[in-house]
Amino acid sequence: MWQPVLMINGYLISVLGVAMLFPAAADMFYLQKNWSPFITSSMVTLFIGISLFLGNRTKIDKISLQQGYLLTTISWVSLTLLASLPFLFFGAVPGFADALFEAMSGLSTTGATVIKDLEVLPKSVLLWRSMLNALGGIGIVIFAVALLPFLGIGGMQIFQRENSDLNDKFMPKFNYIAKRILLVYFFLLAVCAVCLWWSGMSAFEAVNYAMAAIATGGFSTKNASVGFYDSVSIEMILSLFMYLGALPMTFYIMLIQKRDLHSFRTTQVAVFTKILIFYILAVSVWLTWSGVYGSFWQSLRFASFNIISIVTTTGFVSTDYMQWGPLAGTIFIIFALTGGCTGSTSGSVKIFRWQVVWAYLRQSLIVATEPNRVVPIKIGKMTTSGSIVSSVFVFLSAFMGTLVVFTVLVAMTGLDFETAFSAVVACITNSGPGIGPIVGPAGTFAPLSDFAKYMLVLAMLLGRLEVLTVLVIFTKSFWRN
Repeated sequence: MWQPVLMINGYLISVLGVAMLFPAAADMFYLQKNWSPFITSSMVTLFIGISLFLGNRTKIDKISLQQGYLLTTISWVSLTLLASLPFLFFGAVPGFADALFEAMSGLSTTGATVIKDLEVLPKSVLLWRSMLNALGGIGIVIFAVALLPFLGIGGMQIFQRENSDLNDKFMPKFNYIAKRILLVYFFLLAVCAVCLWWSGMSAFEAVNYAMAAIATGGFSTKNASVGFYDSVSIEMILSLFMYLGALPMTFYIMLIQKRDLHSFRTTQVAVFTKILIFYILAVSVWLTWSGVYGSFWQSLRFASFNIISIVTTTGFVSTDYMQWGPLAGTIFIIFALTGGCTGSTSGSVKIFRWQVVWAYLRQSLIVATEPNRVVPIKIGKMTTSGSIVSSVFVFLSAFMGTLVVFTVLVAMTGLDFETAFSAVVACITNSGPGIGPIVGPAGTFAPLSDFAKYMLVLAMLLGRLEVLTVLVIFTKSFWRN
């Protein structure tokens, strides 16, 4: 059971080791002298990765359910541990807890940070943070599209029909999907970078923000995030690509191939877009009516960017929206819990699951008054089976239960409820900033205790891997099979 898992994990670790050479090369290109920590980290990572790969090399025809769960969790943990090495060797953070937090925040595309002053960091460290966003983004898309339907987590088995001929063959399916997703992903990244460069960013900043936007990761090179630029054009470009990053990558493939345009993925794109427009217009009207901004267009500018950023779980900010009034904290928690589309780089609950909840609620209300009527649970024009509904509600129960448990654990460190709850929401939804003066859009997670940071690292991992993927490993039945 372990040999294929360790072999693939070794391959992924080796890829991470090679990736560490790019910040070192950038450092040399900009004639800075901070490349040594990345070379050292790369050597250590490559040694571990190549050793695992060669020591467990075997032909893989099929991945079992157990191996799928183990591979996902072990690879994410091992990659995060090794990704933290450059932060430790460079001294960008004061200790291991901070380095682990920053690495997990990057790979999970959360975007929360413990670094108080980003602008004093060398370009190599800034590039590494953005690269973690990019690597985590592409990793989670392939995980969500190729592995989650195979594992049947949280109703994801509904998307198996998109590649029905490959359902029982994980490795061929993985290769088939991964190549196409990579092409779409890097095409969007390149176009975003060019647009940002054209709008006034330097080439270095454009590449960094493009990686963070497409991955819906939110790592910035400036302390004030996107607010540093105070540019409508930059905000519009990032808004567009954050939105595109929150759509299923397979949606673009379907558009190109002109097939299956009435699938569940296409339906959730339409619902996601409508919800996003409703959020933006409602908040824009409220900001104008309450006098926060002088005009509707100014309200629309700041509302649209920050709402798209949080709903897509990116985490960029253009202003401190906590200054909008006490209602802002509540609505941004709701935005964070909404999430983007399934099969995208976005985190949180995701639109598809909320569609299932709404469809089931609608059916229950009808049956309550007409008990003899047979009402199918439909999403768009497609009927959903009872097993899908059950799977979604199991996921939501685990998700909300985890949210409660971690809020209590983090609050035990002495934080107030608002800070503890919003910090856990920000991490488990991978949305980045919380609310309040400490972890809000104008703050960082640096003041938190090491214990709180470790708990939030676990929350980010659980949220990114859909909770159940990790929890199932700790059950007795898992090891009996």
